[in-house]
This record gives sequence, C-alpha cells and structure tokens, in this order.
Amino acid sequence: MKKIIATALSFLAVMQVVAQQKSIQERLGYPKETKLLIIHADDLGVSHSENTASFYALEKGSVTSASMMVPCPWFLEVAAYAKSHPLADLGLHLTLTSEWKLYKWGPVSTNQNHMVDDRGFFNDNVEALVKNASPADVEKELRSQIELALKAGVKPTHFDAHMGCVFSTADYLQILIKLGREYKVPVLLNREAEQYVFHVDIDKYITDQDILVDKIVMASPEDFKKGIADFYSNTLQTLQPGLNCLLLHAAYDNDEMKAITVEHPDYGAAWRQADFNFFTSDACKKLIADKNIKLITWKEIKDKLVH
Repeated sequence: MKKIIATALSFLAVMQVVAQQKSIQERLGYPKETKLLIIHADDLGVSHSENTASFYALEKGSVTSASMMVPCPWFLEVAAYAKSHPLADLGLHLTLTSEWKLYKWGPVSTNQNHMVDDRGFFNDNVEALVKNASPADVEKELRSQIELALKAGVKPTHFDAHMGCVFSTADYLQILIKLGREYKVPVLLNREAEQYVFHVDIDKYITDQDILVDKIVMASPEDFKKGIADFYSNTLQTLQPGLNCLLLHAAYDNDEMKAITVEHPDYGAAWRQADFNFFTSDACKKLIADKNIKLITWKEIKDKLVH
C-alpha cells in the first residue's frame, strides 16, 4: 500500500511539473503559438456615460471584459447589468483612490480615517495612500468592496486595481493575491507592469496557482497625443503569442464626462470617446481577424485554471 501511495504521489508531482512547463495558451487548451488577448474596459461605475459606453462595447464591439468600481456612485447600475447579463465578463476594479477634482468617492468600510483626506474622500494619489494606510486598513476596505459586490448580486470573474494602488507595496500586493485565492478568482498580475508595480518583486509572492499575464498594454498620454487609433492598431499588428491584456477606458464625450474629468489632463472625456470609437469599429474587428488574435475573457481563465 505504501508503494502504491508513493507511486501515486510521484505521478502527481511529475504531472504538476509538466503542467508548469506548459505555456498559458496550452494550459487554456490552445496551441502554444496562439496570440490570446483580453480587451478590458476599466472604471465601470464611475458614471452613467462610462457604464453605457462600456456595455455597448461589450455587446457590439471588441471589448471582452470589464471591471467595476464598487465605491463609485454608478456602481449599482453595473451590478444590475451584471445580474441581467450573467455571461458578461465583469470583475472588480478594486479602488483606494479618487482622482477627479470635483467628483469624489470614499471607502465603503467604516472608520477608515487613514485612507481619506480631510473631506472624507479617498486621496487623489497613490503616494498619500501608501503614506497613511496600513495593510490592515487596505485589507478591510478591499474585503468590504468584494462583499458589497457579492451582496449586490455580482459574481466577479477577476480582480484588478484602480490606478495600480494595490500594487504599490509588497504588503498591499500580498493582500490582493490572498484575496484572489480566497475568492477563487484570477488577479491581474504581470512581471513587467512597471507603471503599476513600484519596486515590488512579484515572484516572491506568487505560486503556480496564480495566473500571470505575459503583457499588459495601456495607452500613455504621449500615445494619445500622437493618435490613439494608431497606437491601438500598432498594438494589434505587433501582438505576440501569449496571454495579453489591453486596458482601455470607454465613455461618451458628453456633459457628464466633461464635468467629471474637468481640469484633469489625461484620460478625460475625449480620450474615453476615442477608446470607445476604436474598440467598436469595424477596423478593429478586421485587425483582430487578420492577425489571428484569439479574444478571451477572465471568465474563461477562471473556469479553466482557478480551483
């Protein structure tokens, strides 16, 4: 009996090594050379404009995934959409900052004095968050956001982080990874995302059960100035095999979004309209088809790889 058990354990160990050697494409059931792409819309819940544009892009355009900000005023509209569209790939854009000048939100958990400014809102920058909020503060707030989403009927397919806030310290990062494992959803993790990870060696905290994205792409202010459609077209034309995630912000350039983003130099109403325009265009769909890009969702990753 001991020999049988030992043999079985040895077999499982070998199979685990084999699984680890497979690419993420192969683990998901695709050929190794497949160019997998999640086209992901951030910031649902921030406004009605953001919500309706993102819903359209999910249903009619090339966007495959999106994530919602639980503390924001229009969160309940997204929660209602999630309940009425159970196949939609919707995750949580975990939020610890509030960046706009005149449009604010704060914690959903109580007694979070270290996480807010003197008006009771989240700070508008990550540096202030890191300076004042303890890991315990962060975990309490993130759990509260997750639980509130669950109570609203949302079944999140993944977790990611607004403004990269949860990637700003090793302690915060470990909390995010722990919550992903606990709630059994993949977390947006990537070794090369220097715009999100501030001096954190991600390899110290992940295991084989965590999902790593090979490449994350998000347009910069310079890309927008040069022409956002050209940037996205070049991204699709040069996409490499592996698991890729392209982040965008879709909204309509209307009075609501103009008021929300007033005096904010980047990611404003015009930028979000340009994102919407490209990812609902026939040109985008043609590029994806011509370059043999396989669009996937976080839900597919969750269902196949997260246990």
